[in-house]
Amino acid sequence: MTTTVRTPRRAEPSLAELFTPKLVTVLREGYGASGLRADALAGLTVAIVALPLSLAIAIGAGLSPERGLYTAIVGGFLISALGGSRFQIGGPAAAFIGLVALTAQRHGLDGLVLATAMAGFFLLAIGLLRLGTYVKYIPYPVTVGFTAGIAVIIIVTQLRDLFGLTLAEDPAETVPKLVAVWNAIGTISPVTVALSAASVATILIVRHFRPEWPSLLIAVLLAAILTFALQLDVETIGSRFGEITSGLPLPGLPALSWEKTRAVFPDAVAIALLGAIESLLSAVVADGMTGRRHRSNSELVAQGIGNVAAAAFGGMPVTGTIARTATNIRAGARGPVAGMFHALYLLIFVLVAMPLVSYIPLSALAAVLVVVAWSMADKTEFALLLRTSRADTLILIATFLLTIFYDLLTGIGVGVVLGSFLFLHRMAEAVEVDGEPKLVSDDVADSSNGRGRYEGVLPDDVMVYRISGAFFFGATARVNVILDRVVNPPRAFVLDFAEVPFIDITAAAALERFVKRLHKAGTAVYFAGVRPHVRRAFSPGLRGRSVRYAVNVERALQTIRKISAD
Repeated sequence: MTTTVRTPRRAEPSLAELFTPKLVTVLREGYGASGLRADALAGLTVAIVALPLSLAIAIGAGLSPERGLYTAIVGGFLISALGGSRFQIGGPAAAFIGLVALTAQRHGLDGLVLATAMAGFFLLAIGLLRLGTYVKYIPYPVTVGFTAGIAVIIIVTQLRDLFGLTLAEDPAETVPKLVAVWNAIGTISPVTVALSAASVATILIVRHFRPEWPSLLIAVLLAAILTFALQLDVETIGSRFGEITSGLPLPGLPALSWEKTRAVFPDAVAIALLGAIESLLSAVVADGMTGRRHRSNSELVAQGIGNVAAAAFGGMPVTGTIARTATNIRAGARGPVAGMFHALYLLIFVLVAMPLVSYIPLSALAAVLVVVAWSMADKTEFALLLRTSRADTLILIATFLLTIFYDLLTGIGVGVVLGSFLFLHRMAEAVEVDGEPKLVSDDVADSSNGRGRYEGVLPDDVMVYRISGAFFFGATARVNVILDRVVNPPRAFVLDFAEVPFIDITAAAALERFVKRLHKAGTAVYFAGVRPHVRRAFSPGLRGRSVRYAVNVERALQTIRKISAD
C-alpha cells in the first residue's frame, strides 16, 4: 500500500502581514535601551556616509546641493519608519543622476518635482496592488546592463567638475555632453585635476587600509581643508551656488496642469520603475546580509510616500540605497530606528552647519561619484555575460547602450521584451522530439507508430502519445509536427498529459483541431492524467463529449479493452 503525504498549503498572507511596517514588528518583539543605543550609533555612521553622497548626487544631477539633503532627511525618515525592511536606508541614489538631470532640463525644476510626486503615487499604487513581487522577473542581463549604463552616465556627468572644464553649454544627454566636453578640452584646470586625483586616491587608500572609516567624508573634508588653506583656484559649492542657508523649506507642491502632467508622465514612470528596482534590490541585499526577509509591497508603499513627501520639500527622487543600507547593517543596526536616526542627524546638520558646505570643492564631490559609479557597475558579471550565450549578450548590450544613448525606460523595456522572447524561445526549443526534455517522448510513443514502451501490451489500432513540459504557443508548432504524423488514424488515440503543468489557449486550440480531425476519421480520443487546472484551460470543445478522460494511461487502456470486448 502506498501512503501519500500531502504538504499543507501555506495560507495567503493577510493585509496586516503584507503591509505592516517593520518598525511595528521590531517594537512588538521588544525594543529596549540597548537596541536604541545600537541604532543611534549605526544611524550616525550612516549619516556620515550619506552627507557627502547626498550633496554629490544632487549636484551631479544639476540641482542645488541642499535638495539632496532634503531628500535624505524627509524621504529617508519615512522609508525607515514605514518600510517593509528592517535595515533599508532611503535617500537620493546615484542611479537617478542622469534621469533627474534630463527631467529637470526638459521640464524645469517644477516639472521634476511633479514627476517625483507622480512617481511616488505610482509606487504607492504598485505596492497596494501587490505588484512588487513581479520586479524579480526582470532578467539578470537587463539588471546588469542598465546598472552599468547608469554608471557610465554618472561618470560622463562628472567630467566637467573632475577636470575643471569651462563649458559653453552643459546638456544633460550623454552624446551632446561628450561633444561639449571635447570642445572644452582646452580649458582643463591642472589644479582641479590634481585635487580630483588626490580625492580618488584618498578614498581608495582609506578603503584599503581602514575600511571601517568613512572614506568619502574624509576625502571631501581633506579637499575642503586644502582648498581653504592653500586658497586653491578651484570651483566650490559656494562659488557655483552662492550662500547655502540653514533649515528646511516649507512643504508645498507645484501647480498642476493637464499639459504639464502629460509632459512629465514618461519621466514619472521611469522614476517609479527605477525606484522600485533599486529599493527592492537593496532590500534583497539586506536580507542576504542578515538572514531576514523584507515585505516587498510594504516597502514600495513606503517608497511611494517617501517620494511624495520629498517632492513636497523640493527634493529629488528617493529610493533604497544599497551602499548606505549595507553600511547600516555593518554598523550594528537593530532595526528601522537606525534609519530614522540617520535622517535626524542630517536634519541637525542642515539646521546648524549647512553654510559650511560652501567650502567643499566640486571636484571632490565629482571624485566621490566616480568612485561610486565604478563600484556600482558589476564589471565581473558584465564580462561573464559577454562570454555566455549570444542571446544573453544581445540583451545585455541592448540594455546597456539604450540606457546610455537613449533613456533608461527604453533600455529596461527593450531588455525585458528581448528577455521574454528569449525565455519563450528557450522553452519551445527545450521541447524536443528526440532528446531531453521531450515533448512527445519516445519511451512512450515513437514517432512512427506511437507504441514505444507499450509495445506488446497495446490493443491493435491504438496509439499512445505523451506530452511533457509547458504546452504553450511557442511549442504548438512542434507539437503539430508530431501529431500530424498520425497519417492513418487508429481506432483509439490516448494522449498522456501527466507531465503537462500548463497549457495556453493557442495550444488548446491546436489540440482541439487535431481532436476534430481524429473524430472525423472515427477515432476515439482519450486524455490521460490531465491536471484539474490544465483541464480548466481547455476550450469547450475539449471539455465536451468528444474526449474521454482517464486517471492515467493504464486506466484508459483498460477502458479501451473493455469497450472492444463488449
